[in-house]
Order: sequence, then C-alpha cells, then structure tokens
Amino acid sequence: MSRTISGAVHQVGPSAGRATVRNHSVLIDRPTDKGGADRGPMGGELLLLALGGCFMSNLLAAIKARGAAVSDVRVTVDATIDGSPDRMTAYTVRVAARYDDASEMEKLVTIAERGCIVANTLKAAAPIAVVLEDAVPA
Repeated sequence: MSRTISGAVHQVGPSAGRATVRNHSVLIDRPTDKGGADRGPMGGELLLLALGGCFMSNLLAAIKARGAAVSDVRVTVDATIDGSPDRMTAYTVRVAARYDDASEMEKLVTIAERGCIVANTLKAAAPIAVVLEDAVPA
C-alpha cells in the first residue's frame, strides 16, 4: 500500500530556506564561497545525512530488537560527485561501533541496509557501498 510523506521549504533569506517536516525544522543554505550565508547545510549535504540517519535508525532498531551487545554506533556517509551537471554518482556508508561479535554485527548492518528507505531509493541512481569498520575497543 502506498503512502505519502511531505516536507516544505520556505525562503527565510536571500540564499536560505527553512525546511520543515512534522514538528522539526532545519535551515538550508549555501556556503559563503557559493554565494550563501552558510546558515545551514546545503540540500546535497542533507541528502547524505538522510542516508546516514535512515541507516542509523534501522541499525539501532535491529540492535534493540535482538538485544545485541553493540554500543557507540557511528555512521559516516561520503558521496562521489561527478558528471555534467554535477550529481552524486556513488555513496559509501561507513559503520563503526563497539561490538564483540563481528558476525552478528555484519548481520545487523545487512538488516539496516535492507530496511533503509533512503538507501533503497538511492540505489536505483547510484551504487551504495556499506563498510563495517573493525570493532572500536571498549
């Protein structure tokens, strides 16, 4: 069954907008070297955060559901920009955490990747590599 989610962006300055979804808002702007006032991240940067946040949310849910001994989870997202016009042509999601069982952690990362709506959407446009880093020492 399909469903719809919505967000809105309203201009709040010469180069900035306030994005709102549900009860949350964030400023979106360009850096000063691109003619903005640097009041917030650019839309493309928010896309990286959307991918990282979606992945993190699904990973934390999987950890909780299984009572896994995983803590201090960190997700970093990088994108390669190429083409004309510029576009993101590849993404790398790096996952770091404290964990003892590497096999279990690999399964949790796979579950998170499969459940992430942003990753599932972006994969149609560009590859996404997910890299599990070695466990962070306790």
